Amino acid sequence: MRSIVRVVMAGGLLLGAAACSQDAPADGARKTVPPSAAIAASTLVPTEVQGGSGQSMLAPPGWTVSLWARVPGARLLAFAPDGKLLVSRPESGDVVALSDGRQQTLVEGLNQPHGLAFDGDTLYVAESDQVDAYAYANGAVSGRRVVVDGLPDDKSPELGGKYAHALKSVAVGPDKSLYISIGSTGNISAEDRAAKPERATILRFADGRLETFARGVRNGTGLAVAPDGGVWTAVNNRDNIPFPYEGDDQGKVETSYVNDHPLEPLARLEKGRDLGWPYCNPDPDLQPGDEESPLSYSDRPFVRDFDTNRDGSKLDCATLRPVEQGMGAHSAPLGLSFAAQLPGVYGAGALVGVHGSWNRKPPRPPEVSFFAWRDNKLGPQQTLLSGFQREDGSRWGRPVMAVQGPDKAIYVSDDYAGAVYRVSAS
Repeated sequence: MRSIVRVVMAGGLLLGAAACSQDAPADGARKTVPPSAAIAASTLVPTEVQGGSGQSMLAPPGWTVSLWARVPGARLLAFAPDGKLLVSRPESGDVVALSDGRQQTLVEGLNQPHGLAFDGDTLYVAESDQVDAYAYANGAVSGRRVVVDGLPDDKSPELGGKYAHALKSVAVGPDKSLYISIGSTGNISAEDRAAKPERATILRFADGRLETFARGVRNGTGLAVAPDGGVWTAVNNRDNIPFPYEGDDQGKVETSYVNDHPLEPLARLEKGRDLGWPYCNPDPDLQPGDEESPLSYSDRPFVRDFDTNRDGSKLDCATLRPVEQGMGAHSAPLGLSFAAQLPGVYGAGALVGVHGSWNRKPPRPPEVSFFAWRDNKLGPQQTLLSGFQREDGSRWGRPVMAVQGPDKAIYVSDDYAGAVYRVSAS
């Protein structure tokens, strides 16, 4: 059951962290349940976003959210072996380390550093054009070496300065392979599939060799390894999709359809898997072609893209494996991580930082989502933290990534508010 209590303290200086949980419907569809009473707590709002109305954060019953650190431009997160929390800042070109309220610059002068991953005492940092490795010890790094270079970004000569998704993410597999997300150059840029190295893909680097691991991944910024060793990605899918089905609206770009199509995939990757972009789109409609169709986000098939694959000659969408889980269109999922054991009914599962839409009407709100991990599978989306969006559609915060720390608390980066929050449960 979903329950919400909203608490706003006097003067707009405090915000409420109250209840917001949702049981997973059997069919995977999102359903609204009337609110009921729950325990409320409070947390400070960063000073740069104070003022105005509707600044309240919603969290599960009995959980407390606090402003742990102010970090302008905070993006992806990783805990170091010594318990320090590393935060990437692409716009500043650095990675900072946080510990007990203290902040230090770990490494600087980088080219849009984004993804962070540890393999023992080795830290991997994904810049926009390469992946670096450092030896990490005593809160410092040394011995920088370039592991993978020549990755495409806005400085690549063949792209002429145009690259919509230059930021890279990185993950380390159980076999020590590196997995690297390479975003598409644009909304629809089919030439990415023929590029070397291929764009709109997840690359795998092992034994000195770089190969395409999965393709058709428009912007798989969310990249993480599950407890069973499987590689998962959370994907930002395409915009302004035309209505694909026969009828008067076929080929038209209508807000009513674009608002909920295509879904944003949360998919398990295997070598050779294709997520379809830009030729096939995962479809949340339980009754395809019916504009009033109920929506579902579990095990969803693909449909042909009207712009790029009208006759199916570019790619047979029926041959693509359905997407395991997904989120509403234009959710903009960014950071992805797996938590071993969250408190209460949650247990193990995936945490996704949902950044919120930029072009949906009305805007899809930012949140931190949870997907339960059961029998080596992910269940449907549940809202864990929300309240970042006001009733008029404006935002005071936009979460990027959530990770569980050694203390079992959840740490959330917010690049809009310039903050890192700590979420704990009694």
